[in-house]
Amino acid sequence: MFSRREPARPILTAADIILDAKTADKWEAIRLVGNRLVEAGHVEPGYVDAMIEREKGFTTYVGNGLAIPHGVAESKRFIRSSGLAIAQFPRGIDFGEGNVAYLVIGIAGKGDQHLELLSSIALRCENPDEVKRLAQTRSAEDLLRAFL
Repeated sequence: MFSRREPARPILTAADIILDAKTADKWEAIRLVGNRLVEAGHVEPGYVDAMIEREKGFTTYVGNGLAIPHGVAESKRFIRSSGLAIAQFPRGIDFGEGNVAYLVIGIAGKGDQHLELLSSIALRCENPDEVKRLAQTRSAEDLLRAFL
């Protein structure tokens, strides 16, 4: 007997990119990308709460104008498939201690893909000029190309 498999979801689509985002604070920014992961079917709603809990314990601001919110190990049970959601903040969003994020990239890594996604994003964002350019682009496709 054959089992029916769901078609694989792309890790990132143009619909997962929020240009010129505006939120009151980093908590809303994390919920924004987390809820986009839920809408895309990558995670269950409990994962968004896990992203918030992770941020309370240790900031996900990684430098260079970039924050990468994600859940903790216990939240793996909420992940259905690996995915990314990107919110662009051209004016920046305060992530505390003088750190301003211009790109907030929510990630959910199924299985062992978590570290692979983190390192891939870090490599793509190691050039501050590229992050600045991506923070100002008006094209979701431009951001999509940068992260695929």
